[in-house]
Amino acid sequence: MPGSIRGVLLWRSNSFLGIMMVNVDDWTCEPLSTHLVSAERDQELEQQRRLQLERVIKGFPRSLQLDTPAVCGRLRKEKTRFSALLRKDEGYILEMAVALKHLTYAILVAVVVFSSIALILSLVRISNVFLPPKNKYGMVFDAGSSHTSLFIYQWESDKENNTGVVSQTLSCDVEGPGISSYANDPPKAGESLRKCLDEAMKTIPAERQSEVPAYLGATAGMRLLRQKNKLAADQVLNEVAKTMQQYPVNFRGARIITGEEEGAYGWITVNYLLDSFIKYAPKQRDWIHPHSAKILGALDLGGASAQISFIPSDSITDTTKAYKFSLYGFGYTIYTHSYLCYGQNEALKQVVQKLIKDTSAKNASHPCYPKGYETTISTASFLVSPCTAAHESFPPEAPRNVTLFGTGNATECLRVVRQIFNFSACGQGQTCGFNGVYQPPVNGQFFAFSAFYYTFSFLNLTSGQSLATVTNTIQEFCARNWTYLLSSYPKERENWLRDYCGNANYILVLLLDAYKFSETNWKNIMFQMKAANTDIGWTLGYMLNLTNMIPAETMEQMLVQWIVKCKEYLCKLATPPIPGLTSTPSDSPPTPLPPILSTLPDTPSPTTN
Repeated sequence: MPGSIRGVLLWRSNSFLGIMMVNVDDWTCEPLSTHLVSAERDQELEQQRRLQLERVIKGFPRSLQLDTPAVCGRLRKEKTRFSALLRKDEGYILEMAVALKHLTYAILVAVVVFSSIALILSLVRISNVFLPPKNKYGMVFDAGSSHTSLFIYQWESDKENNTGVVSQTLSCDVEGPGISSYANDPPKAGESLRKCLDEAMKTIPAERQSEVPAYLGATAGMRLLRQKNKLAADQVLNEVAKTMQQYPVNFRGARIITGEEEGAYGWITVNYLLDSFIKYAPKQRDWIHPHSAKILGALDLGGASAQISFIPSDSITDTTKAYKFSLYGFGYTIYTHSYLCYGQNEALKQVVQKLIKDTSAKNASHPCYPKGYETTISTASFLVSPCTAAHESFPPEAPRNVTLFGTGNATECLRVVRQIFNFSACGQGQTCGFNGVYQPPVNGQFFAFSAFYYTFSFLNLTSGQSLATVTNTIQEFCARNWTYLLSSYPKERENWLRDYCGNANYILVLLLDAYKFSETNWKNIMFQMKAANTDIGWTLGYMLNLTNMIPAETMEQMLVQWIVKCKEYLCKLATPPIPGLTSTPSDSPPTPLPPILSTLPDTPSPTTN
């Protein structure tokens, strides 16, 4: 039997629960905690307590080896009390698990009640040794162009390969528009976050809140506001920061993330949730790297920007578009680019601008609007967004009102949508998307989420339909008149209902003409918004990266905290109460997270898009 192996373990036997340290060298063991849980004869109560104990045992990840001399030294000081402890706590049954390299054994020590004491030793092989971790939490606000959402994540404080194990605990949609909409009244941007922050405080244990890292990441809406009015953008960020700092969390900052960060973190999220990086193997009871894993690409479509991220089949020749990651011990180089002004809302604004600029009349037809729909807009509205203001003459012409009449013609809609892209800038090159931007040929399978999913979900096109079916469905929908749509979808917001035809055709142009998908590889695109009960977006990938920056607690710190938690839980179950323990009983055992590992080094600083 190998020496110098020490294991911290949780033991249990029917109504008994405790923690032990064992030294294989001389088979000495130092009890950290030993408690009688129940001696009830009532079978129903006994069964309930057994189930509670099973929750404690089965929920823990694999054991952690403690070879730290300082920790073992402190614990070994207690070994002189071991014999006395057995005599004092008569009737206890101790089951100690000793962690070897690949095997685990248990020593059963039976103590006879009353004056005579007999020790019966036997070796029993058991499946594993468990030590529960201490959970940490983090919160990230996704401040998009049209709305803001809060996500709460948690992970184990013990990190393997410097990576936290992250899972989603809560998502909360902030009421109202995106924070960039509060440029003229910045304090309202901060106030809009309060309901979700209050909900977060109900979710995160009070004793953990002060150490929770809290971030706000703003995307394309704030990028555009910064281009237009940097002072207003700074004021909005200051106000949301002021609000977040009023809560008992560790506020780490509110900032505008780059488009490339948004794309790269979304790519990490997709592959993390689909077990492309690592997956749980029940037989090994461990997390392994799946050798046959397929790494997916990520397609994100927001209101003001669009991101494409994937691993090309060949090397990336434009190194400014290459991002390198080391995840779970494996290296990845991805292509990612963010197209500002090509989110669906800003794209449709450009379509309207194009239609109006092509005529000097007071009326204009709009093929992407349903037949029977009409609206009047002012050309002055084009100066509000940098995406359309860039196409206006300077000085701008006098504002005029133009009435748009919907014609519901999918073919014409496709034609006018294509006009907002500059495909000629790419020439005949095969490694170019649009507007002269380098893009290698798409490769592998892709997850299309956010507005890609919302639009196609409404049209029932998220089940792997062929490109021909998708095209026919869009054409049929666009041909429906406004009166029919209103009566058929009474609960749908009218502006969404109006734009589904335009958005669907925009998605076709973006995927087929801009990103260069074809009828052959169309089947490689999956339109989804969730995976593993978690929202797909950049925030989870961001938190995975973030946990790499948050130091794990030492095993000694974690052990002390866990023992306190276990004592609190045992107080709740103990019959009669355990002498010497005055902790407030806890209603639930310590609950760990599923272990998932990742490491993400610093990435190059990309140009903001």
